[in-house]
Amino acid sequence: MIDDALQLACEKAGGRKALAAAIGVTRQAIEQSRRVPAERVLDVERISKVSRHDLRPDIYGASSLVCGHVDVASQRAGI
Repeated sequence: MIDDALQLACEKAGGRKALAAAIGVTRQAIEQSRRVPAERVLDVERISKVSRHDLRPDIYGASSLVCGHVDVASQRAGI
């Protein structure tokens, strides 16, 4: 099961198949990932506009208002 930030990135990119094509992987690679691989974070951020801080807080740190953070749940709810 993929995490909320990756799911949001898929939605914003037009679906899992669209995100996969945009970053050069298969749809199955997206579906088998729990989260965005470190080497793909910047591409996914560029395509989906979901912050790297939300995609991989373990690498980039938790997002904050200074970083332009918008809560993942709020984005999914359209707030």
